[in-house]
Amino acid sequence: MELFASQLLNGLALGSLCGLFGIGFGLVFATLGILNAAQGCYASWAAIIGLAAAEKMGAPFPLIMLAGMGGAAAVAVAVDQLGFQPLRTRGADMLGALITSIAFWMILDSLAGFATGQQSLSFPSTSYPGQMLLTEPVPLPAMQLITIAVLVAVAVGMHLLMTRSSVGSAIRAVGWNPVAAALGGVNSRSIILLTAALSGAISGLAGTLGGVLTSNVSFTLGQGLLLKGFAAVVVGGYSDVRGTAIAGVILGILEVFVGQYISTALRDAFTYSLLLVFLLVKPQGLFGKGSLVRA
Repeated sequence: MELFASQLLNGLALGSLCGLFGIGFGLVFATLGILNAAQGCYASWAAIIGLAAAEKMGAPFPLIMLAGMGGAAAVAVAVDQLGFQPLRTRGADMLGALITSIAFWMILDSLAGFATGQQSLSFPSTSYPGQMLLTEPVPLPAMQLITIAVLVAVAVGMHLLMTRSSVGSAIRAVGWNPVAAALGGVNSRSIILLTAALSGAISGLAGTLGGVLTSNVSFTLGQGLLLKGFAAVVVGGYSDVRGTAIAGVILGILEVFVGQYISTALRDAFTYSLLLVFLLVKPQGLFGKGSLVRA
């Protein structure tokens, strides 16, 4: 029973990372119509920047998180303006944006590999809460609980932002029709920049937390989050960020339990089989109604 409870907590923490990244990935996909293959690199670079803040500046844990989020947001805005904005100006389709994002993925991935020396680095043990809140009957690592709490806070906050605020209304309007939104008084360019920054920051938060939890700060960090985050968006649906969060948690628990009780070699097979089932049987996802940003 203790093993089951411990693995459940591991699954919740892993799923929280997947759900958190999925919220950031799904936001830019639904509002800007971009299937951004470079999104995982934002997470990798957030962890790298957070690690630099910890090692070079001795920053405390909250500032490490903020540094990672800020760095990822800056990278996301730069990619959007350098790569995607010219495509929007020319009226390019989603395929053009996907190809562009793959190019940025390769560039940012190579730069991340250079920055880390092609190695898997880790945060200093003194830079984050590494203690156990309880040891009996089930160990409760502080970082796992923090990760779960962050997912809940971001999911609730994003849901309220998208459905209860004027900013959320503007984002939804730009997502539906940028021209009509501009005619209605919305500054589409500013909203696009805000969306890119917000999406990058959330993905960066997932990357920095993931770097701490897995002791893996490398160019490979974002690749895993990209695939699992995409799966969370598809399984959860596009109509509600809460669906993405819940789907991410489900996928995380499934992966951990399959690895523990069946075979570690089959973890990804189960995850992506579930993804395939939803694409074929229920493409709108568990909670989807067509778009992540609809109220």
